[in-house]
Amino acid sequence: MRGQASERTGAAIRKLRLAKGLTLAELGAASGLPVSTISRLELGQNALNNEKLFRLCRALDVDVSGIVAEQADRTPVVSGRRAVFRAGEGDEIQLGPHAGRLGAGELLDKTFTPMVLEVSAASLADHGPMLTSPGEAHVHVLSGEAVLHSQLYAPLRLKAGDGVYFDARSPYALVSAGPGATRVLMIQAGEPSTSS
Repeated sequence: MRGQASERTGAAIRKLRLAKGLTLAELGAASGLPVSTISRLELGQNALNNEKLFRLCRALDVDVSGIVAEQADRTPVVSGRRAVFRAGEGDEIQLGPHAGRLGAGELLDKTFTPMVLEVSAASLADHGPMLTSPGEAHVHVLSGEAVLHSQLYAPLRLKAGDGVYFDARSPYALVSAGPGATRVLMIQAGEPSTSS
């Protein structure tokens, strides 16, 4: 294994070593591999052959098939798919109090979902219950001004052109903060979560 695969596997080995509270020297003693070899493997600077992988997995008390499966899950496969999201097009959606359009609605099993939303709530009272989504999200203000409220941070005011990346698993609310309409591009991890 070389290149990105070695880097990812090396990073996984380092993560497992640290999670078990082992130093490089301790892992070296348990696996019978030199500390310098393990260090270079963790940094993706050395190729990781089967023998080294099995020795490290045995020393870390992990199943080698788990590491291989994790790496396979993280190895991107070029699908060649695309979806064009034209102005005013896309499936209509409702995200809490906000109406909008869903981009790439025809694609299944998306890594992320783009939406253009009209932020209609002018206050938390207008917004209603805070929203949650299954993963991380990014909001980019296209026009107007918005305030992102969350349970973790102070309210964040965003002007046109501003954006914020956040953990949408924590409850949040997006409200309009200025005169006129507020439009945002919201990108959620995974499939859309459009319940209010």
